[in-house]
Amino acid sequence: MRQLFRFKGGVEPATHKELSAQAPIAAAPLPAILVVPLHQSIGGPARPLVRAGERVKKGQRIGAADKWVSSAVHAPTSGTVLAVEERVAAHPSGLPTLSAVIEPDGEDAWIERAPLDPAALSPERVREILRDAGVVGLGGAVFPSHVKTEAARATPMEELVINGAECEPFMTCDDRLMRERAGDIARGVAIFRDLLRPRRVLIGVEDNKPEAISALRAAIGAIGEDFAVVPVPTRYPAGGAKQLIRALTGKEVPANRRSPEMGVQCFNVGTARAAFRAVAFGEPVISRVVTLTGNVEAPRNWEIRLGTPLREILPLMRPKADTDRYLMGGPMMGFELPSLDAPVIKATNCVIAGSPALFPPPAPEMPCIRCGSCAQACPHELQPFELYWFARARNFGKAQEYQLFDCIECGCCAYVCPSRIPLVQYFRFAKSEIWSRERDKKAADAAKARFERRNAREERDRIEKAERLARAAAAKAAAGAPTDAEADAEAAKKAAIAAAMERAQAQREKENARSKNTGDMIGAREKEIAETEERQAALPARRETASGVKTPDMQKEQEP
Repeated sequence: MRQLFRFKGGVEPATHKELSAQAPIAAAPLPAILVVPLHQSIGGPARPLVRAGERVKKGQRIGAADKWVSSAVHAPTSGTVLAVEERVAAHPSGLPTLSAVIEPDGEDAWIERAPLDPAALSPERVREILRDAGVVGLGGAVFPSHVKTEAARATPMEELVINGAECEPFMTCDDRLMRERAGDIARGVAIFRDLLRPRRVLIGVEDNKPEAISALRAAIGAIGEDFAVVPVPTRYPAGGAKQLIRALTGKEVPANRRSPEMGVQCFNVGTARAAFRAVAFGEPVISRVVTLTGNVEAPRNWEIRLGTPLREILPLMRPKADTDRYLMGGPMMGFELPSLDAPVIKATNCVIAGSPALFPPPAPEMPCIRCGSCAQACPHELQPFELYWFARARNFGKAQEYQLFDCIECGCCAYVCPSRIPLVQYFRFAKSEIWSRERDKKAADAAKARFERRNAREERDRIEKAERLARAAAAKAAAGAPTDAEADAEAAKKAAIAAAMERAQAQREKENARSKNTGDMIGAREKEIAETEERQAALPARRETASGVKTPDMQKEQEP
């Protein structure tokens, strides 16, 4: 009996796994439209390789890995690319991401594939295949697998840990995968073993999955390997990489270090199967097993094409009438999907239909009473109540001193909090604020560096110009010719004279314009005076006419 070690903290929530664990994996039908995000892994987004109107085949690369820490994306079926545009992503923010929109043609025609023997390939070639096939961590972290296999170059590996714990409630996709496709998993583990060369291989499975344990052991025996399948106690979060490593090896990974630095590397069982299919059969990651469960009439595991919108899988789930939301992932670490248009991606291991009865509204938040329950449940031995106060007070520096970034956001602290404080939300807020400030500081530092480089460049150019002029002046002085300084002085003198003449001419024109304006004003005034005098002279005659007295002129006009 292999010795097991207990990790600190953890909780034991209701599992609800029996809802979807009974039926075998089924293949989901092709949707009417596929929206395939080009960024489905940690690292840089894939570079688009297709344009609107282009026809693609099943398994064709539509996004190339842009950097080493990146992963390719492929067409889940054959069809026509309608657009490469921003579409809503399966992310808590609901922000859009660049996606390829594909209309299936119904033929589901594969690209040409060449089966390979993994044992005959060099490690570098296997890593390239994993990168170009889009193999990432299918347990939810989606870290590019070809990058993780390079760990042995820096540190000799002692243990290779394969994660089959699947500790989240409701989730059973890995359970069914281990039961039904254990052979592919075992061969995929062998590929990782050949790349990392560890001393031993340990496959950890929670002890509430006896069928999966039996299937894995049978498959490993069939290929003649000595991998150890180890049942671990059912306790959340036993599926966390550091917790599983602690349980199987007794090694505690410090906060400021990664597990490969201690000679341990960890992969998910789904990732192992995807690696085997990619290397041996040339099949990229174009689908994955997803648990559809919760407030539904037909809970089950389905193999769904990546890019399938959530609204297209609702008929498979048959959600009940009171369903009011959908969660991606488990209830402990998952998040509410922003829209029914959000597609299935490589990180989608579970979709839960929620309802007020299944997930009641949270109780009102009450003040922290410092009971310490959160600290006892924390698997990383943090002090969540202290982190809560620092996050709430925006004292982010102090939060970092209390190891804020060691928090894996597992939700154990919020689960046991008697005051119903959403602790994880406070921690996520603090992390995002710190990251935002760091980005702003980096941007400011980069701008300052650019400004200083520009000033240095201008100063260097000025000095170089002065040196060139000095050398030229010295050469001309030696030859008896006038120097550049004398020529510059003469040119400056001529320019000053020309400028003075222009100013004088402008002043004369201004004075002439002023004189003209004054003359016009005087003439207008004289004309106004003359008109006034004429009006005054005619005034007596008009008065006589108005009083009935005939003027001499009028009398003359009336004489016969």
